[in-house]
Amino acid sequence: MSVARFIANQRTFYRVPYAVCCVILGVSQSWFYKWLNRPATPGQRRRADLDAEVLKMFNTSKRTYGSPRVHADLLAAGWTVGVNTVADSMRRLGLQGRKPMHSMGLTRQDRKAPKFPDLLKRDFTAPGPNLTWCGDITEIPTDEGKLYMATVLDLFSRRLLAAPTSEHPNAQLAADAIKIAAAGRGGRTKIESVIFNTDRGSTYTASSFTLLCKDKLGIRQSMGRVGSCFDNAAAESFFSTLEHEVLSRRAKRTQATSARGGSSSPDPSRTTSTGSSYPPSQAQPGWCHRPACRQEIGSDRQLAPRGRHPRSPPRPEVRTRNLVELQEMGSGVPEE
Repeated sequence: MSVARFIANQRTFYRVPYAVCCVILGVSQSWFYKWLNRPATPGQRRRADLDAEVLKMFNTSKRTYGSPRVHADLLAAGWTVGVNTVADSMRRLGLQGRKPMHSMGLTRQDRKAPKFPDLLKRDFTAPGPNLTWCGDITEIPTDEGKLYMATVLDLFSRRLLAAPTSEHPNAQLAADAIKIAAAGRGGRTKIESVIFNTDRGSTYTASSFTLLCKDKLGIRQSMGRVGSCFDNAAAESFFSTLEHEVLSRRAKRTQATSARGGSSSPDPSRTTSTGSSYPPSQAQPGWCHRPACRQEIGSDRQLAPRGRHPRSPPRPEVRTRNLVELQEMGSGVPEE
């Protein structure tokens, strides 16, 4: 720390006049005021511009991103900056992202079910769409009880293809998710031999689900090791983002609002992220799950309709809802 900076800090933190410090330290007041009124250096101007951009990116993320994700957004915006520099900027501004919260998993293995090989080997990339999918089931606590959501993601773009919800995490819920994803991508002729990677839970090894994938849809199942979340890390990453950036920000959650990601729209099956209505035959928004691309994108086909209230009389089919709108984050962009 320079002498001039020390004098300035004494005034800032302890209200000691500049003149008193200059006399005690034996320096000229004119020299100190020349230093105080000096123009900003190029480094200081860049630091100020970076702080402004970091604050903008942080507010755009609903004040949830940490330095790695803010750094990724800055790189996407054309900045040349290191992640540690971004962390220092957030520390100067007093910004802090949401910390993850860990909970117990839902995976229950059926030891008598047939085994499927791990076809991905933790390679969560794909050269094109409809080649590799992944999915999982998560629990969403609400004020009306527990809600379970099954997802299907395309690993080419991390696009959310389906997200039905139900009161029970069974094989029917997983089957609904894969049916919605297949219908949205054009049916069996378009998704023939696609790899669907999941965990070894009993919902994905059930005979009804395996027959649906193999015989009716032509999907090849892939499963990681027992007790290893890293073998299905892409699906786990999506659930982490959903919980800590969307659902956990709502103080009170009903099953209806949680099923559409906390949206306040009265009817998500007919309302877009901008509030405009469209007929049911048109596309509904999905979600691009990339650190530098949190944007809603149009899906290929309408997902399943919302279900009834949990207290309504039961009916044979499973009640499903869809995650139509997670957050209002920019305009839609088509998938390449």
